[in-house]
Amino acid sequence: MEDNQLLRYSRQIMLPQIDIAGQQKLLAARVLIVGLGGLGSPAAMYLAAAGVGRLALNDFDRVDLTNLQRQIAHDTGNVGLSKVESAQQTLLRINPESQIETIGLQLEGEALEMEVAKSDVVLDCTDNFATRFAVNRACVRTLTPLVSGAVIRFEGQITVFTPGYADSPCYNCLYPDQGELGETCVRNGVVAPLPGIIGSMQALEAIKLIAGIGQPLRGRLLLLDALNMEWNRMNLKKNPQCPTCA
Repeated sequence: MEDNQLLRYSRQIMLPQIDIAGQQKLLAARVLIVGLGGLGSPAAMYLAAAGVGRLALNDFDRVDLTNLQRQIAHDTGNVGLSKVESAQQTLLRINPESQIETIGLQLEGEALEMEVAKSDVVLDCTDNFATRFAVNRACVRTLTPLVSGAVIRFEGQITVFTPGYADSPCYNCLYPDQGELGETCVRNGVVAPLPGIIGSMQALEAIKLIAGIGQPLRGRLLLLDALNMEWNRMNLKKNPQCPTCA
């Protein structure tokens, strides 16, 4: 690790749980972030700042004025630009040493599975069930940890799926119905800071998984009622009849 890296990440390296060995793991890691909206923006920014060596950004949408209230990786000057390019510019301003890969198309089938297989951790920061189930299947097949977050209105949730563990549930265990529920931020709205809270927690869980520290949210679903600022926890169990991971 070079002197400028020791200085840049010094406040993180001084943590005994991370130290130089943990920081080197972060520098050597690749994280795939699917969705560069309200959740993916803060997650990507904190992972870049924390020194994750390679970030693969996947989104096929363009920055719209309605995004700017909560999608903090984008700004007014980038309206109309692809979200992956906009986010790449932001991340390189935060940390020029980051290696940012942009994937500006919808990943499906073998292409999705290949990108997941190349990653140490995947962050699901999307807002539709079809993509969530597709990412979950790819993670189960490749035994890649998945950090899943979701927000709507004043409600947020986050959990971690680790298919390499026999007792770990998957997203399909949590949501057996693969049909769209019709509840999205576009239709129902979301308060601005909420995606920042959940997206930052997704980044934190990814760092813990890469560095091998603490207890990830495997088998636990955290639910946030931001209007009343109350957290609740649900324990998740693997579904023995799950069509994806059973």
